[in-house]
Amino acid sequence: MPSIRFSTLAATAIALCCAMPVAQAQTVKADIGAQVEETLAGQRYVAIGSSFAAGPMLPPAKPGGPARCGQSQNNYPSLLAERFGMVLTDRSCSGATTDNVLGPWGDIPPQINAVTAQTRLVTLTIGGNDLNYVGNLFNASCAYRAKQSLAAGGKPRPCGAVKVPTEYDYARDEMQLMEIARRVRTQAPRARIVFVQYLTPLPAPGKLCMDTPVSEEHAAIIRQIGVRLADITTRVASANGALLVEMNQSSAVHTPCDTVPWLIGSPDGYDGRLGLQWHLNFAGMEATANDIAWWLMRTGVKPVKPNLLPQIAPAPAPLVTPPPVPPVKPVPTSTASGTRNRR
Repeated sequence: MPSIRFSTLAATAIALCCAMPVAQAQTVKADIGAQVEETLAGQRYVAIGSSFAAGPMLPPAKPGGPARCGQSQNNYPSLLAERFGMVLTDRSCSGATTDNVLGPWGDIPPQINAVTAQTRLVTLTIGGNDLNYVGNLFNASCAYRAKQSLAAGGKPRPCGAVKVPTEYDYARDEMQLMEIARRVRTQAPRARIVFVQYLTPLPAPGKLCMDTPVSEEHAAIIRQIGVRLADITTRVASANGALLVEMNQSSAVHTPCDTVPWLIGSPDGYDGRLGLQWHLNFAGMEATANDIAWWLMRTGVKPVKPNLLPQIAPAPAPLVTPPPVPPVKPVPTSTASGTRNRR
């Protein structure tokens, strides 16, 4: 079942809950989902994000975009746009950080520039590369195989370090996401904003498998980054009246070690034909589009292709009034020192 927290009208709901009886507050929360039915057919949709949105090496490649962004015609923005008949402007790009959303990345203009007053939907999967989330997966699997090779008498092989983000890194990532949400809201006041959490790439402790060749020590570092990133994204969505689709939770039983994986791990001898290792396969992209679509429909959006919906719709999840957002201490906005691997 898709998992989500409603952040739309969160501030209003919190204020009303404090000023009226509990029964009335529950009614207010229920009303959040009772929206007037509308259609997004023909409306402008902008997808912002990194590789988990772009779909590098997932066939077929999308023509027209920058080659290094690795956009797939089967990425979740494309599948979602088809579902609702929207006009997609896909700015997702593999390796992108929050800096590349707010500013240029070489010859690639800022992703945020695609958001205009005519935009009616914006999805965001961003912030992971600021913390080396996916880059650490590549470095961890490289280190694991290098250790195995040495034990078997092979030659040493160079691998990047598995980096632990500092508190500065986490604080800066949150402030950057806040600024992105603020800019989207300013540039497209009528747009629905949807934050899409990164899918969970590793199983629970003790359940690593051949397709996730990383040490438990490195896996613990990567899992902790995922938890902190999800918490940051939740706070940002809540503070900015956005929907939050918790793909981190719904994908937890669809890791590369599960029967129906939504992500490609790093199988030995993998040839890349289903997508880049440590990234979403088609099932993962389809599941992400399905979850976003299901919750957009819950808020009153009418699909133009209902036959693409899951055969069995998930039961409605309870609406949750998010807690007050804790203040974030200002930190310098200059790029943190050190070079990060970006995917």
